[in-house]
Parts: sequence; C-alpha cells; structure tokens
Amino acid sequence: MRLNDTAARLAGHPWARRLLRVRFLKFGLVGASGTFVNLGVLYVAQEYLFRTLLPDGIRLDASLVLAIFFATVNNFLWNRAWTWRDRKHQHRDRSRLAQFGQYAMACWVGIALQIAFTKILVLYLHYLIANGIAIVFASVFNYVVNDLWTFRHRKAPQPKAGS
Repeated sequence: MRLNDTAARLAGHPWARRLLRVRFLKFGLVGASGTFVNLGVLYVAQEYLFRTLLPDGIRLDASLVLAIFFATVNNFLWNRAWTWRDRKHQHRDRSRLAQFGQYAMACWVGIALQIAFTKILVLYLHYLIANGIAIVFASVFNYVVNDLWTFRHRKAPQPKAGS
C-alpha cells in the first residue's frame, strides 16, 4: 500500500475529518499566538523584570513560570472567544475560572506528553525532529481534550414532563 493511499484512507475517518476542520486551524493559530506571548514575556521577565534575581537559574525559572502563565491565559481567552465561540453560551453554568482550570490541566498533561514523547523519540531521531513530532502529538491531544472536555458541546436541557 502506498503512502498516498494510506493518507487518503486516514483522512476519510471521522476523527481525522474532525481534526482537519477549521476549528483545529483556529486552535493552531491561537497556539502560535501563545508562542509569541510566551517568548515576549520570557524576554521581558528575564532581561528586565527579574534582572536582579540571582542566581541565574532562579531568574530563568521565575521568567519561565510567568511566560507560561501568560501564554496559557492568552490561549484560553482566544480559544474561548474565537476557536469555540459557538459553544460559549453553553458554559454559563461554569465559571470562567473553573473552565480555565480544565484548560490549564489539559495543557499541563499535553506538556508532560510532549516531554515524554521527545525523550522517547530522541533515542531514534535528532532532538529537534523528535521535539517537533512530540509537539504535533501534544497539540492533537490538547485539541481533542479541549474539544471534548473544556469546551464540550452540551445538549440543551429538555423540559421536564408535565411542566
């Protein structure tokens, strides 16, 4: 079986079509914006905000925590407002903070998967290629978890019989 045939067969599966929808592309664009936020905050924190923290390792740790936090908040807000905008009205029963907690938890599991996949793949591939593949897997995981859990589609409540 040729690679093109395999790719076409995989693209025909319902789960693959779901991933290739516009929502996944929006998710990817939001993730890219989060990367810029992360790098910008990391630079500002490392070079200016935490410049006096010594030793350098503590400064970098503090800068990374702040950068990841701001990137996560950025991504949550954009995903809520744009990627899953059509589902926003369905989440009035949960606070934004609770929904952010779900989002952050999914992100942290995705980060753990990325690290684990990178460490496994680096045994066979160059570390940059290994990490690139791991990022793709973690991104797909994050998309699926957020689509099915954090921003899941909820059915409208049915009126009770006799009401």
